[in-house]
Amino acid sequence: VQLVESGGGMVQPGDSLTLSCIFSRSSLTPYRLGWHRQTPGNQRELVADIISDGATNYADSVQGRFTVSRDRPRNAVYLQLNSLKPEDTAVYYCNGIFVDDKGYDYTSWGQGTQVTVSN
Repeated sequence: VQLVESGGGMVQPGDSLTLSCIFSRSSLTPYRLGWHRQTPGNQRELVADIISDGATNYADSVQGRFTVSRDRPRNAVYLQLNSLKPEDTAVYYCNGIFVDDKGYDYTSWGQGTQVTVSN
C-alpha cells in the first residue's frame, strides 16, 4: 500500500498545520493508521494513531494540541497540529498497518513531510 503525505511547511510558534496522508486502494484492510516523527540523530517516535474502531492514541508531548482523524471514503488520515512549538520541528511520517483476509499484517510508510516551527 502506498502512502503519500502532504501539508508540511514552516510556521511560527503557536500556529497550526494540517497534515494529510492518502493511501492507495488495495485488498488489504487498514487496521491502524498514524503519524510518527523524527529529528536528526533520533529515533522515529509515535505522535498519534487511530485504529479501526476509532480509538486514538497520542504521545504525551502532543496530547491536547494534535488531533488524528481518518476519512474512510477518501482513504485518508489527517493530523491537525495546533499550538505548535519549536520542539515539534521534525519530519512527519504517515504509517499504516494493513491486514489481509488471512490475518497477516503489513506495514507501510510514507516518504515524510517536513514541519518546521521557528520565529
